[in-house]
Amino acid sequence: MRVLIVGATGALGQDVVAATLARGHDAVALVRGDCSGLPTPVETVQGDILKASSLHPALTRADTVICVLGTPSPRQGSTLLRNGTQNLVAAMQEKGIRRLVCVTLLGAGRSRSNASLFYREVVLRVLAPMMPDKEAQEHVIRDSGLDWTLVRPPRFVGGQPRGHLKVIEEGGQGRLGHVVRSDLAEFLMDCATQNQYVRRAVAVGS
Repeated sequence: MRVLIVGATGALGQDVVAATLARGHDAVALVRGDCSGLPTPVETVQGDILKASSLHPALTRADTVICVLGTPSPRQGSTLLRNGTQNLVAAMQEKGIRRLVCVTLLGAGRSRSNASLFYREVVLRVLAPMMPDKEAQEHVIRDSGLDWTLVRPPRFVGGQPRGHLKVIEEGGQGRLGHVVRSDLAEFLMDCATQNQYVRRAVAVGS
C-alpha cells in the first residue's frame, strides 16, 4: 500500500512514517522544506498544503492519506487546518483517492465529555484559540464524501509504546488520558489499512 503522510516532519508524523515502513508499506511524505529528520526509505515530495496544485504529485498512485497536520501555534487563531484540508480533500477527490485518516483533537465535537476535568478546564482553555480551526477542519472532512476517520487524541507524548489504546466512539462514555505517540501512530495505520472506523469520529487515549 502507498500511504501519503501530510505533516510527516512533525514528531507524530515521523512516528507515522516509521510505522508505515515497519509494516512494509510505501511511505510518501509531503514536505515543504527540510526533511532531514525522515528515514532514508521514505519518498519525499515537495508541496505546500496551502497551494492546491502542489499536492497532486504527492498523491500520485497513493492508496490512502494520513493527515497529522499541525498548527503554527496552538495558542493563536489560524485557518491553516481548514484551508489546507480543503485543498487536500479537493486534490483527493480529483485523483479519486477515497481513504483519509485525520488527527484532530480531544475536545472537538462531542469528545469534550471524554476528557478529564484538568484537560477540560485547563488544557482546552489554553488551546481555545485553535479550536475553531480544528472544528472547521472536521466539518470539511465530514462534508467531503470521502471515506474518512477523525481521530481525536488528548496530549501525546514520547516514550516506550504501551501496545494498546482506549478507543471511544463519538457520544460514548468514558475518560481518556494522554497517549504515547508511537501507539497513536500504530492506531492511525490500523485505521488506514484495515478500514476501521470509516466515516466515524473516535477519541483515543490511555
